[in-house]
Amino acid sequence: MKTLSRTELERSLREGLRPLYLLLGPEVYLRRVAAQAITEAALSRTLLREFNESAFSLLSDPVQSAIAAAEQLPMMSDMRVVRIRDFARLRENDEDILIRYLNNPAPTTVMIFIADELDKRKKSSKVLLDVCTVVEFGLLKDAEAKSWAKSRLKELKVTTDDQVLSEIIRLVGTDVQTLYNELEKLASAAADTGRITPVLVDELIGRSRELSNFELGDHLLAGNRKKALETLHRLLEDGAEPVMLVGLIAGNYHRLALGKHLMTRGGREEVFRNISLPPFKRDSYISTLQRSSAAKIARGIQLTAAADLAIKTSQATPRLQLEMLVCELAS
Repeated sequence: MKTLSRTELERSLREGLRPLYLLLGPEVYLRRVAAQAITEAALSRTLLREFNESAFSLLSDPVQSAIAAAEQLPMMSDMRVVRIRDFARLRENDEDILIRYLNNPAPTTVMIFIADELDKRKKSSKVLLDVCTVVEFGLLKDAEAKSWAKSRLKELKVTTDDQVLSEIIRLVGTDVQTLYNELEKLASAAADTGRITPVLVDELIGRSRELSNFELGDHLLAGNRKKALETLHRLLEDGAEPVMLVGLIAGNYHRLALGKHLMTRGGREEVFRNISLPPFKRDSYISTLQRSSAAKIARGIQLTAAADLAIKTSQATPRLQLEMLVCELAS
């Protein structure tokens, strides 16, 4: 089946619904918006929505329950919607049950499969890709995130200039849920003037986020588990997504690995020619390099890679995986 972009999905929904959708990729917020748009299109003419909309996680629900819901006739509605998450955890013995449905879906049901990625070794994955309308939700590039942020600011009825918006993207990253949270915070603070200024960005995002990010890395490398967990929880409460924080931790260790190599080649001058750091962090960064062994840095990279995979394959909750990672790194 053809893979659609997000824009093509919007056009496709105006033309008509399809029985099977696969929303695939790590951009969780936009994926959730797409699932909601499909659901709204399917149930726009029903007054009994709660009887015609079901959601299942194969971490806790058997696939048979999801199939049974899909095969029910809608109640006083033309269509019903069934959403399935965590099907990467589908047991091998149950794959044939899902495949039989995929090859003969109920005509009055829209089934939406939602996942970060597919295990292409599974036979059900090949069938999903063959029969579903696939919509990909990769991580946004800076320009895409900036375009989305402009649209969101218009909805929030606040303005800012292009340079300030670029700084917001630099500080926040391109994860749309995190960007959404930060724009809400900034728009609320700018309610009186209707304009987001560089000073406002620095006060609400810049200083606190950069300091917290550096602080988390410092506590991990110092082996201070208590302080590392306190900083982690502060970042999570501030709206940071677990996947983004794993990426942040991984970036710290990769930057240390690069810095270690550059130090042996040309000293601190060579390090700061290649690694951008605020002036107030340069001395402590060099001290960290000097006391961090190559083996410790390599272990940090391996542990963050394992945590990232565990989150993307739905092994426990993302928050728990992140807390376990911090405890391991700070040991």
